[in-house]
Amino acid sequence: MTNFVKRYQFVYFDAGGGHRAAATALKTVIDKTVTDGGEGPREITLVNLQEVLHSLDIFRKTTGIRLEDIYNLMLAKGWTLGAAQGLRFMHGVTRLYHGAMVRLLARHWAETKPDLVVSLVPNFNRQMFESLRRASPQTPYVTILTDFADYPPHFWIERQNQYFVCGTPKAVEQARALGHPDGRIFRTSGMILRPDFYDPPEVDRATELGRLGLDPAKPTALVLFGGQGSNVMLEIAARLEETQLILICGKNESLASKLRARKHPGHNVQGFTTAIPYFMRLTDFFIGKPGPGSISEAVAMKLPVIVESNAWTLPQERYNAEWIKQQHVGEVLPNFRHIREAVDKMLGSLDQYREAVGGIRNRAVFEIPDILARIADQPVP
Repeated sequence: MTNFVKRYQFVYFDAGGGHRAAATALKTVIDKTVTDGGEGPREITLVNLQEVLHSLDIFRKTTGIRLEDIYNLMLAKGWTLGAAQGLRFMHGVTRLYHGAMVRLLARHWAETKPDLVVSLVPNFNRQMFESLRRASPQTPYVTILTDFADYPPHFWIERQNQYFVCGTPKAVEQARALGHPDGRIFRTSGMILRPDFYDPPEVDRATELGRLGLDPAKPTALVLFGGQGSNVMLEIAARLEETQLILICGKNESLASKLRARKHPGHNVQGFTTAIPYFMRLTDFFIGKPGPGSISEAVAMKLPVIVESNAWTLPQERYNAEWIKQQHVGEVLPNFRHIREAVDKMLGSLDQYREAVGGIRNRAVFEIPDILARIADQPVP
């Protein structure tokens, strides 16, 4: 009997780094599972939505800048106060170009003939779903939420006959509230993380901190604001003169230069790195934005978190701050002017925070391959 290869397409874009990271992590696990003989033949293709829609380039036509570049610039500069209004503008643009996007995407599906399409992006699920139904009505469509919750309307969850993979009870409730039956909603234990976050620690903490010029006897915080960094890290460093910090600036070379120019002996500054698990193994707690990836990575590495949530917080990330409070895994500040008090509070109750963080078991990246295999073998809903 012939084993037919199931062709999956994972759709991502580079607005932020989490969508590509989630798609890549999931592909890595599925490829390994197939290689080890634990699953039938699967061929995983990563599809950059921006590249598929390149000929339209709708946001460059409207604003002069690509959507991904707009988003990443907002994060690096902290220009997020009007993000909710920006989302409404973006939805208006996608409505204007809806027909053209559907036609272009339908052509892509017709040419590549996927057996399963998996979206790891928000905002474009209506266009992708409708185009897939036009080109290949029997191909299942799945949206994996890479946020803790939806930010309706028309962000992650649409009213259409598809499947959803949700990492929190809140997201499951939201899918149900829009009329989706339980048979089309799959719950995982959290967000997708790279497999190396689950590797056993192989570093000598004291030795490695010493190699970085830091004191192994002092509590150390990891300061991280995603791949683009954030200028708020300058304020945090200034307010935490007495706290030992590892500050990871991502691709923001200007920020890294400014932090290094301070020449603080207890502040180690790093640029872009993929070795986040390594640095998390050296630290005691996490300071950053309430992004789903950063929070999930920190919690997986048993680090309590300190974040801020206010009008500048991206609207789709505000529930994440509520989740932190509900799970008792960290502190949520109105702004980082209060960071000194939050650090003192955390260090005074570090054992309690660690106990709460240690009770969370996120295995989503290992749970989803089986979910996708089951969906790929089911008829379209």
